[in-house]
Amino acid sequence: MSEELSNGDICRVCRSEGGSDRPLFHPCICTGSIKWIHQECLVQWMRYSRKEFCELCGHKFSFTPIYSPDMPRRLPVKDLLSGLLSSVATAVKYWLHYTLVAIAWLGVVPLTACRIYRALFAGTVDAILTLPFEMLSSENVISDIFHGCLVVCCTLLAFAGLVWLREQILHGGGPDWLQRDDIVPEAENPPQALQNIPENVQENVVNNIPVEEPEEFQQNQDGNVGEDNNWIPMEWDRAVEEITWERLLGLDGSLMFLEHVFWVISLNTIFIIIFAYAPYHMGVLTLSLFNLQKYAAESHFEGLLTTLLGYNSVGILFLVMHRISGWLGLLSAKRMLGLCYVVVKVSMLSVIEIGIIPLVCGWWLDICSLNMFEATLKDREASFRAAPGTSIFLHWLVGMVYVYYFASFILLLREIVRPGVLWFLRNFNDPDFSPIQEMIHLPVLEHIRKLIISAVIFGSAVLVMLWLPIRIIKLNLPSFLPYTVSLNSNETRVNELSLELLLLQVVLPALLEQSHTRVWLKAFVRWWCKVMAWILDLQSYLLGDQSNNDGNRRENNGDRQENVAGQGLGAAHQALFLMEPPTGYQPYERPKLFHIRLFFLLVLVCWSLVLFSVVAVIVPVWLGRRVMALWLVGAPPPGPQISASTDKTEVKVHELYTSACGLYLCWLATRGVTLVLSWLPQGRAAMMERLKHWGYLGLKTFAASVLLLGIIPLLFGLLLELVVIIPLRVPIHQTPILFIWQDWALGVLYTKIACAVTMMGPDWFLRAAIERVYRDGIRDMNLQFVFKELALPVIVCQGFALAVPYVIAYSIVPMFVSNLQLRNLIARRLYPFLLLLGSANVAIVLQIRQFKNLYEHIKNDKYLVGQRLVNYDHRKAKTQTAST
Repeated sequence: MSEELSNGDICRVCRSEGGSDRPLFHPCICTGSIKWIHQECLVQWMRYSRKEFCELCGHKFSFTPIYSPDMPRRLPVKDLLSGLLSSVATAVKYWLHYTLVAIAWLGVVPLTACRIYRALFAGTVDAILTLPFEMLSSENVISDIFHGCLVVCCTLLAFAGLVWLREQILHGGGPDWLQRDDIVPEAENPPQALQNIPENVQENVVNNIPVEEPEEFQQNQDGNVGEDNNWIPMEWDRAVEEITWERLLGLDGSLMFLEHVFWVISLNTIFIIIFAYAPYHMGVLTLSLFNLQKYAAESHFEGLLTTLLGYNSVGILFLVMHRISGWLGLLSAKRMLGLCYVVVKVSMLSVIEIGIIPLVCGWWLDICSLNMFEATLKDREASFRAAPGTSIFLHWLVGMVYVYYFASFILLLREIVRPGVLWFLRNFNDPDFSPIQEMIHLPVLEHIRKLIISAVIFGSAVLVMLWLPIRIIKLNLPSFLPYTVSLNSNETRVNELSLELLLLQVVLPALLEQSHTRVWLKAFVRWWCKVMAWILDLQSYLLGDQSNNDGNRRENNGDRQENVAGQGLGAAHQALFLMEPPTGYQPYERPKLFHIRLFFLLVLVCWSLVLFSVVAVIVPVWLGRRVMALWLVGAPPPGPQISASTDKTEVKVHELYTSACGLYLCWLATRGVTLVLSWLPQGRAAMMERLKHWGYLGLKTFAASVLLLGIIPLLFGLLLELVVIIPLRVPIHQTPILFIWQDWALGVLYTKIACAVTMMGPDWFLRAAIERVYRDGIRDMNLQFVFKELALPVIVCQGFALAVPYVIAYSIVPMFVSNLQLRNLIARRLYPFLLLLGSANVAIVLQIRQFKNLYEHIKNDKYLVGQRLVNYDHRKAKTQTAST
């Protein structure tokens, strides 16, 4: 290496030359002025960057160990045993520490939270006095820990909500009445901060006129920095950086987490008392005053309703006390009570908006769709009485999904119609809109009025789009409804499981991950708006006057440019954000009989929604039923009540699957039509080329799908059926029957799980192949690569795993075993036996690797004296490349 060095070679980190005590190395492929580096500089850089490879060429650095001269060729048994005992002691130490951490956070904290909660709500003094003994009780520990986790989660959410609400109040200010209460009367004497300012400067400062500070005043400020502001920002930053999740939870090996556990338990207790115990008993007092205990008990959610009523009572109490403290002149108490009232107000409005409104929408959807599923209100009442919590959660979930998609449609509609048409609905895309700020500033009655209007709009939309279309279908197509949602046949359940896995794992993800649906819906709504505007002569009102808008935009931009000219760079920068006029409202021209036209517009909207809903309810399910009949050979199309022959055998398919299948087919047809329509303006020759190109892509996709979605899942499903399912489910004296359809559908699920595990595992050829196939997509698919690098290795491995045990069981074993029962036993147990044998081999290989690592660790601990950086050898690299 000394022969390669020249006088101009320096370290690329410290820019120093090499010496006898600090030689230069070239550990990577980099050449030129960045070729050489000191070992100390490289080690320091690796410790800082946490990288083991060069950031420029990507070559991994390598070090050769330097051992003590007295190291034996093989470690003695005593050293191995001492190193093994040391490793075991270290492992036991860490195991004990992490066990203590797990018991503290997953056992003690939720257990204490649950039992403190139970003792407080027991309502007796004995429960509170016996709480220490109850903490040590081992009765119902698992259930108490589970319930305690829910309590801890609620307290953490309450704490996070309080912190976030505080930030919202600090950012946007409190309500107007609270801000007015904070105004301090103007004093005759200037503030203390202005007493040190010269008189000729005070007036300018009070009037917000920028002035230059006198030199002596600046000196006084600089001199007071070290006296009054005795703190260092870097120290605070360092203190914050020291509090990490590892230190907080105790994963760093220290016992400081025990203090954190104590504070968490204390905070849980405080939050339970403030946010649960006090409101609940306030609600109990309110119910007793109005004699409403019986109605609360019949609701099946007495505790929840009592607590919500208590929150309302506490909010009213805070408001009354706020007024009284204002009359008495207690400003500090008035401000504190006002803030408490704001907290209760935002909490209750959030519960109404996030919980009650979606729940009501879910129940209303269920009630309006009873005829679709041949159900009655008594059925819903029975299900509610059987499992009230589950019923409430499911209806809330359905209502949340409905509200979400309704809001998404409104956002899409705002992109089409004139700004200002939907003035009565919230604009969630408005950057100035903040629901929390609205809850803080708006009065309660105004906010409740808006919530009632929203609920009326949601309910009216359900009537128009669900109840009325169902009534129309029942009158005109009485045999189409109700939908089939329950199956009783055992044979049908097997097919249903396969179909469910197929739709949930293949069909629905492919349908929902497409972005074309929103584009088509937007184009359809825009076309409908243009037609309705042309019929009713409401172009200016519904869509706006595009020509006038463009002219006004140009005029406004010209006025802005004239006003900006000569005002400096700041005004020009501000003008970049105001290139468009305000979009909250645009003027329009009113035609004659404007209100009558609006009435007919609403009527056309309602009937269009009804017609669209009728089509959406009928077409996908009808098409799906016809397609599903292809799987049921010899049976008529599936329907609600169908008899295949005179023997009264019924063929039923769950309508979830028929509708999903029909929706997917409709999507495919619409996609094909849109593609053909987009090719028409390009001419016949270009359209034929596109058809050929997409036909070629379709053939490649079909071939790849046969391999990746057909053969591989089928082999995977058969393999797991023979290895796991048949030995567990089928007795040895019975002959197993393989359902190819079910095995393939289960194999789809197994293949997806295997792909997910592979993507989370280490880097190897199969992961790289899956990543490349996913990255290339359908358009850039390399079928040869898919076949050679992905499908062929997997199919070969699965084929050997299926064929080798079969050949052994039915070709080799009969040559040596004549007993038929023994042959059957070997054939049935050979697949799981080979699986256990392979797993044992993998475990043995892993243990050998771990022992080798332990051996190297013991040797390094006792005899390693240092490491030396290894230079990159170009000739050796070329030799290795040529040999590979």
